[in-house]
Amino acid sequence: MLEPGTLWTRIQDQTQKALDCGALQPIETTYEVVEEAEISFLVRILANLRRKDKAQKEEGQKKSQTGKDFDPFLPYDPDVFVADFSETHVGLLNKFNVVDNHLLIVTREFEEQDSLLTIADFEAMWIALREIDGLAFYNGGRDAGASQRHKHLQLVPFPLIPNGLNVPIEPAIASAIFSDEIGTIPQFEFEHGLLRFPTDQITAPKEAAKGSLDGYLKLLEVLDIGFDSAGNPARPYNFLATRNWMLIVSRSREKFEQISVNSLGFAGALLVRNSEQMERLKQHRPLNLLKSVACPRKLSPSSDGNRLFDAFDK
Repeated sequence: MLEPGTLWTRIQDQTQKALDCGALQPIETTYEVVEEAEISFLVRILANLRRKDKAQKEEGQKKSQTGKDFDPFLPYDPDVFVADFSETHVGLLNKFNVVDNHLLIVTREFEEQDSLLTIADFEAMWIALREIDGLAFYNGGRDAGASQRHKHLQLVPFPLIPNGLNVPIEPAIASAIFSDEIGTIPQFEFEHGLLRFPTDQITAPKEAAKGSLDGYLKLLEVLDIGFDSAGNPARPYNFLATRNWMLIVSRSREKFEQISVNSLGFAGALLVRNSEQMERLKQHRPLNLLKSVACPRKLSPSSDGNRLFDAFDK
């Protein structure tokens, strides 16, 4: 299993090996910063998607031949293997990474991507966060931006904005209004919930996992996401976590005008395929885009915390 203090070195070493043998195929991007409501949204523009599009086409061909979805994690490519996190999870490099050192936290056995996060998932997450200060996230279902059915969390190191804030929504997090430990972000006019973590849990992944699972289940309940007959969340959602907080956003759909949004979008990091999509995003504004793919917010504290208001009643 992963020896404490070695994950960053393992990622660096394996990244070089994977680049040398062609297993890692980074996607080049340029980026712009779009300011809105004191949030510096990082918007990346994809420069070349040919390799990823080709891989997805090959996956589709394999599915039509076998009648089964292709699973890139079972078995996983040994050339992108980074570490064994636990008896239930491994760490892999993201083969088509947009961000450097993008880590996938993958279940050894197949589980559906829209299934409930477990204490084992949270323990693996905290093992990674103990080693790397970054943003962990989970796309809970296809309509939340998941591209693979096999269950996996993800971790990208800070800072998300090159030479800037660790995470673009830091000012929004700082302005959150809390009631009964659940926070809401005034700029987020859609259904979401925020919880702060204790500051001393980073060194104890097992204990941190227990508290995180409790908070996660509490947020799912508060957001009325509900459960299906198998006990899994009944609606898609995005889960984001740092060493200091967790955020869950209820989702209504995956895309706005062909612009896909996953968990990183709600951290303030968006991705567009071309300059035309960039212009549509600028015209519509990032917060409106996020609002259009999330569930409508019901009642939330006002900025002074003394009354309730309808977020859509301007």
